[in-house]
This record gives sequence, structure tokens and C-alpha cells, in this order.
Amino acid sequence: MRMTAFMRKMQQVLCVLLPCALQLCCANTQQVVVCTGTQNGLSMTGNSEIQYNLMKERYNNCNIVMGNIEVNMMEHTRDFSFLQSIKEVTGYVLIAVNQFSRLPLDNLRLIRGTTLYDDRYALAVMINYQKYGQHGLQELGLTNLTEILEGGIKIIQNKYLSYAPQVNWLDIVKDTSAHILIEDNGPEKPCNEACQDVPCWGSGSNSCQTLTKTICAPQCNSRCFGRNPNECCHIECAGGCKGPLDTDCFACKNFNNSGSCVPQCPQTLIYNKHTFEMEHNPNAKYQYGSICVAHCPKHFVVDGSSCVSSCPADKTEVKKNGVKRCEPCKGLCPKVCKGSQAGQSVDANNIDSFINCTKIQGSLNFLVIGIMGDEYNQIPALNPEKLKVFNTVEEITGFLTIQSWPESLSDLSVFSNLRTIQGRTLYKGVSSKRGYALLIMRIKSLTSLGLRSLKRINDGNIYITRNENLCYSNTVNWTRIMNTSSHPKKATIKENRPQKECVKAGLVCDPLCSSDGCWGPGPDHCVSCKNSRGGTCVPDFMFVTGTTPVQRVAARRQRSNRQMKRSSNHILPLVRSPEKQEDNAQLMPLHA
Repeated sequence: MRMTAFMRKMQQVLCVLLPCALQLCCANTQQVVVCTGTQNGLSMTGNSEIQYNLMKERYNNCNIVMGNIEVNMMEHTRDFSFLQSIKEVTGYVLIAVNQFSRLPLDNLRLIRGTTLYDDRYALAVMINYQKYGQHGLQELGLTNLTEILEGGIKIIQNKYLSYAPQVNWLDIVKDTSAHILIEDNGPEKPCNEACQDVPCWGSGSNSCQTLTKTICAPQCNSRCFGRNPNECCHIECAGGCKGPLDTDCFACKNFNNSGSCVPQCPQTLIYNKHTFEMEHNPNAKYQYGSICVAHCPKHFVVDGSSCVSSCPADKTEVKKNGVKRCEPCKGLCPKVCKGSQAGQSVDANNIDSFINCTKIQGSLNFLVIGIMGDEYNQIPALNPEKLKVFNTVEEITGFLTIQSWPESLSDLSVFSNLRTIQGRTLYKGVSSKRGYALLIMRIKSLTSLGLRSLKRINDGNIYITRNENLCYSNTVNWTRIMNTSSHPKKATIKENRPQKECVKAGLVCDPLCSSDGCWGPGPDHCVSCKNSRGGTCVPDFMFVTGTTPVQRVAARRQRSNRQMKRSSNHILPLVRSPEKQEDNAQLMPLHA
């Protein structure tokens, strides 16, 4: 069915609303899914089963990977069909020490190489075969890969990989001086007859390499869709195209603005040549990776015309009209500190790096090897007094996990000023599709949480379990704290101290607390108050009726006078000896 002008216009409007990074997405008006890659190198998270499940959750239905794809140490029986949706990787692709025969990245068009493996390679494929057996990588499956913007290629020691060395890699890498290392792979095999004189990725007729650079006419500045001078791609295209327009690109070299590849997104300020002034641009968009978006994702911050995960050192994060922005600090900036590395614990060696921090850029892990010490790495046990450095922390942009804690501490009050956990990165060590922003488990010494300032968890789930002496946590109205506007969140609070035992021991919320619960004993640990004055929970009888300050003062005076009158009616003369009668008269009630 032919598309009418109205339908095309409506399609363009819809595309403006969707963060599309590829023309194909815009043409189908389907939202592009952006996911976060990994940065583990050759290391693994747990065994291969855990690693595989984490990959499947991370990349299923993903179109653009912000970061790296790392596939390591996988058996030949694994199904990687969930990778077929990926069209772009901003970092590098690492495929190492696997046994499967083919990795189905058939729709991957572009590797940007913003981060490189070994600081050199955008694509690294190494040692993918079974040492004692016949399984191993035979085909790369990168049948649509047409450009690598930065970095080189390393394909070594793949015993059964026969076709990769035959690929014309110089047609793919943008930088002709990029290092290309291809050696010790399988014997060459002939391509399908359908490929004719074109290299191939595998044995099938649909595995012929698509050339978009080395076949181009001299008039073309970058890529092309044919050999003729009038078959050049637009200068903003990356990875080739299907026509000469900026809307015909397979991917964008810089930014995708609703299906058009552009050098920059529409700026927030534009020059008015009539008034000679800079004015707000009503059609402004922000840079989010390689995409132009009308609004930054919920957990990112606006810095000028870009969506950033954190503000630079000379700026601080503020919220205006519901939008988080980076603005220059007034005086000294709040101190931003990097959180724990992946799998690393806060320990005696690194805890001083958190002194005076107000914001943790990243996450905090408290593990046994950090709290109890790590003899193998010569890290001593952590002095509990040192944990007081976290008294200044008000925000954590990632997650907070506590899987070990000093026995001398019965709460987490060192985080008593923590107000926000953003959940921009989530803990995936426990089975959860969304991951956890707050995890506290198996801490025997905990009797209360003590997180009395915590007001918001923007993304991620909560998991508090098997803390056998912990009370109060099940009283907290977690839905008040969790942001449930974008997708459902879950607070799992289980297998802590039974509520009946807590009540019997008197470990219950103060009567001044509202039904939102509490973080611990006393009115200063209420999540919210039944009645408050100046941020402090107070009894309701402390509230004086009256609609104006003058009326309230008058009411207080009247009540004070009534109390004095009632009191005076009950004062009796003091019995004194006769010689003290004169003194006694001075002590008589005023009405006597």
C-alpha cells in the first residue's frame, strides 16, 4: 500500500518522539532500545551459566550497546540468537575463549570504538576453540558489519575459523593506518559462487561481504552504494547507505536526528539575526550517545546540549522545572568521588578516598574481603570507625550493596545523610530482570537500618533479606521511596527478624511516626511524621488553632491564663511554725 503525504508526515512526527539511532528504526516507527555494555575484559562474573543469563537479560531486544560487547568462555551449546537485534556498538567487541561455531551478530552495522580493547582494537577475536575436542568458532556472523570508526582488528588462534582472514578489512576500518592482526586461524575455504570476486563471511550465498569504501569512485568522500560517481553516500553516513540522502544512511557518523544523519543536534540556543541576540530554540534536542533526543533519559543529567551521566568537576547537579541540569557551583563544589570498581569492596586500603565526599559517582560494595580483610592481597580488616567517612554522602548514582558489616555496628547510620540512590547502574548478582539499587543481606549485627534521610530510589529493586536481628525494615512504605513511574519496581523484604519478636522486644516505630514506617527507634527515624514542625515530629497537642499569627498568639495567651487560674485554685497555705507566720503570709495564694 502506498504511503500518503499525511502518513509520511505523521511518521516523521512519531520519529521525533522516539530516540531512534538508525533510519530503519525511524522508517518503522519502532523505538530503539539502548542498553549498557560491559567492561570486564577477559574476566567473568561467576560461572558460565550466570554469565550467560546476565548477557541474555542485558542484550535481549537491544539495538544500540552503549559500551562494549564481551563474550567469553561460552560452551558450544549456548544459544546467542538474542544478539541478532544489535545494530551498533559504541565501544569494542571482544570474542574470546569460546566453543560455539557462530556468533549471530548479523545486524551489527557499526563499531564506533570509543573504547578499545588493549587500547588498540575495536574487534578482538581470540582462541575460540575447544582444546580437547572439535568445537570452535567457524564463522564470525558479522555479515552486515561495514564500518569501524576507531581502532584496529585482532583475530588470532581460532583453529576452525576459515573465512575471517579473507574479509576485506580495509573496506571496514575508517583509519587505514589502524593495526590489523590476523594470524593462526583455520585454513581458507572458498566463498559461495554467488559472491563472485567479493570476499565472504561464511559459506552461504547470503554471506558475501558488502563493500562500501574500496569500490567507490574518487569523487566520493567516504562511503558509497555503487561504483559510479553519482552513487556516493552523504558525508554524514557511517557504514554505507542505500542512497545519496542523509536519510539513506545505514548508520550515522555523528548524530541521528529523527532519521537524518547530522553533524550536531539542534542546539538549545540559536542566533536571532534580527535582534542580534541568542534565543531559546523551541526545537532543541540533546545529544544522547549518537542520538538526538527531545528529553534526556530519566537518570541522565543535562549539561548544555548533552545528556551526561554526571556533571563535570566545576559544576553541580540541580533540578529546575523537573529537569536535572549541570550548573556552575556557587563557591566550592560538592565533592564527587568515584565508587567501587566492579566486584571490588570498600576496604582499609581505599576508604580514605571517600573522605568529605557528598556524592558517589558509581556504586558502593561492602563485601567480606573488605570488612574482614583479605590476607591473600594483604589488606587488613576495616576499622569500623573509618566508616564514619560516609556521614557526608548524600547521593549514590549507582547502587549500594551491603553483604558484610562490622559486628560492632547495629545499624547503617554512617549513611544517615544519604538522600538519593539513583540506580543508574544496578547490581545483577542476584536473579532480577531489573537488578538492585539497594541490597542488604546476611548481616547478623543489624537491628535497624538507620537510613533516616533516604527519600528516593530512582531505579532498580530493593532486596533486604536474612538479617536475623533486623527490625523496622518491614514497616517502611517502600513505594513512597521508589520511583515507579517508568516501570514496576519490587521491594523484597523477607527472612529478617519476625515482626512478633520485634514487637515483643519493643523494637517498633515511635508513636509520632506516620503509617509510612520508620528506619529505627525514636521520632528522628520516622520516614514521615503524623505531625511535624520545622522537620521535627511533634505531638498533635503542640499545634495551636488559629488562622493568623496574631490569632495563634492570642490563643496561646488565653490557654496560659486558664492554666494559671486552674493551678491557683488548688494551691494550699503552707503549714509553718508560729514564728514563721510572717514568711507564710508571703506564700499564700494571690486570691487569699
